[in-house]
Amino acid sequence: MTQVVTLPQKKKVNTKKINSKKMMSVLEVLCVLLIVIFLFLPIFWIVLTAFKPESEVYTTSIFFQATLDNFRTVFGSAFNLGKYYSNSLIVVAVTLLITIPVSILASYSLSRFQMPLKQIFMFMILATQFIPLIVNVIPFFTMFRDWGMLDTTLALIIVNLGHTIPYAIWLTKGFIDRIPIDMEEAATIDGANRLQVLWHILLPLAKPGIITATVFCFVITWNEFMFSLVITQQEAVTLPIALSFFIGEEGVLWNQMAAAGIIFVLPTVIFMLLVRKQFILGMTSGGIK
Repeated sequence: MTQVVTLPQKKKVNTKKINSKKMMSVLEVLCVLLIVIFLFLPIFWIVLTAFKPESEVYTTSIFFQATLDNFRTVFGSAFNLGKYYSNSLIVVAVTLLITIPVSILASYSLSRFQMPLKQIFMFMILATQFIPLIVNVIPFFTMFRDWGMLDTTLALIIVNLGHTIPYAIWLTKGFIDRIPIDMEEAATIDGANRLQVLWHILLPLAKPGIITATVFCFVITWNEFMFSLVITQQEAVTLPIALSFFIGEEGVLWNQMAAAGIIFVLPTVIFMLLVRKQFILGMTSGGIK
């Protein structure tokens, strides 16, 4: 008696499912490309315009003889961009040097110590972020006028500190709250004082949050326009105001404005490249887990 052996049948391949997956992957790639083009095409065109000669500014050609005359012009005596550049750097550097240490100490105190009216104080800090900037312009202008501080970098630093310190306190406190207090207590038992605990334990663990607060405060201060427009006139003018100098009676000097725009965003790009890893960690983690 012979035994019939049945071979296993091959599974039918669902070609429709495979084709739909391929179609979805193609659509995803196309969407990503469209987003990249939408985001980077203006930047690409600004870079091209910055190196274009005067005769090529209003053309759509991407092949031309590049020149550095636009950068020489903006740093020349006609626009004196170097002076405004140094003003912006001074304002940002001093603002960050004051904001970050003050916000770390304040957020640590609010996170670890019990104090009367603590919740009200935290609400007042948060409420400062809800006030429109335009509301503060006239009081600050009147105050600096009476003190003889108009058109000074010190006035801009004071104004920026009023916005960056409350923001940095709230942001940094969220990271410090997630750091286990047991680690600090263990270091205290081993003989470390409060400052040693803060320097050797809390700061390394809260580094992503501190870097994130520094980045946002840098961007806020570097791009500040409204108060600079009202408070400054000539000596303390910063880069955001200086960019408007390229709009005159003859129209917009697009090639010089593009060159100044590249110079304006360059510190932000360099700063982000230096701290990108810690910044991404701080944005994604939201604290120490």
